[in-house]
Amino acid sequence: MTTTRRMACTLIAGGMALLQGMQAHAAETYPQQKPITIIVPQAAGGASDVVLRIVAQKMSTLLKQSVVVDNRPGAGGNIGIVAAARAPADGYTLLFNVSSAHLVNPFLYKNPGFSPEKDFVPVAPFATGGMVLVAAPTFAPNNVNELIELAKAKPGELTFASAGNGTLNHLLGEMFNRAADVQITHIPYRGAPAAATDVMSGRVSIAYQALASSGAFIKGGKLKVLAVANKERLESLPGVPSIAETVPGFGETPWYGLFAPAATPPAIVAALADATRQALRDPAVIQGLASQGAKPYLATPAAFRQSISSDLARWKKIVEESGAHVD
Repeated sequence: MTTTRRMACTLIAGGMALLQGMQAHAAETYPQQKPITIIVPQAAGGASDVVLRIVAQKMSTLLKQSVVVDNRPGAGGNIGIVAAARAPADGYTLLFNVSSAHLVNPFLYKNPGFSPEKDFVPVAPFATGGMVLVAAPTFAPNNVNELIELAKAKPGELTFASAGNGTLNHLLGEMFNRAADVQITHIPYRGAPAAATDVMSGRVSIAYQALASSGAFIKGGKLKVLAVANKERLESLPGVPSIAETVPGFGETPWYGLFAPAATPPAIVAALADATRQALRDPAVIQGLASQGAKPYLATPAAFRQSISSDLARWKKIVEESGAHVD
């Protein structure tokens, strides 16, 4: 046997041993063969739902447990988040959330019903996502400059759709209004798919959408992209400029992450974090995320927790300065 083949066999054997070790650890951590339910507080077909399903299948294999996705949208995500916070802390009910709902709702709502730091333990981030400003193909403006010109010529007449009050695509619209000094009226919907439908029909002028939930409509020619709403251009849309290139400082990059109820045993959190990191290194998962304009976001629970703390302080300031609130 050649040296190269011996090295290849060693690497394969090592990888199999690692996988078997993780599966044995998971079996000890999850002694009961019952589904792990992951609550998604956003609508089916939305970005959070799409990103989770790409990774969940691989996690199910690693954990040797079936994984069930439970979509519970409503109240800007609060309904599903509160349900997860009140679930038994045994590792069989988890929360998969987008950064905006997890970090903004505590400051946006008078009584959101949960505390992101007291009610949950961060398990692992999954991915960062791409956000785009979209419109129907028949919408006259084709870029941000033309949109601003039209909005200033018709103050209050243009509209933007969101997945609901307090969602990231709502906040992006309000941030754009202030940054560009325009008045585009907010129209909330119950989820991103419903918002996209009315933009495609022309009933609403524009929307800020996650590429994960709008990518198929863009590829199918049902939506056109005016700009990227992240601070920088996306690798998956290299020829599309960011809004920040016209409106300096504008933009936000969402992340999607897994959480467990606060009293969940550390061994379960560690097993879930290990399975997540292993899944995010799988080529098929990486490719699946890339197809949705998302990138794997690898971090330990401790690093994820620290990031959340700093993001909470940043969003508290943004919400307070904007004066936005939802009763």
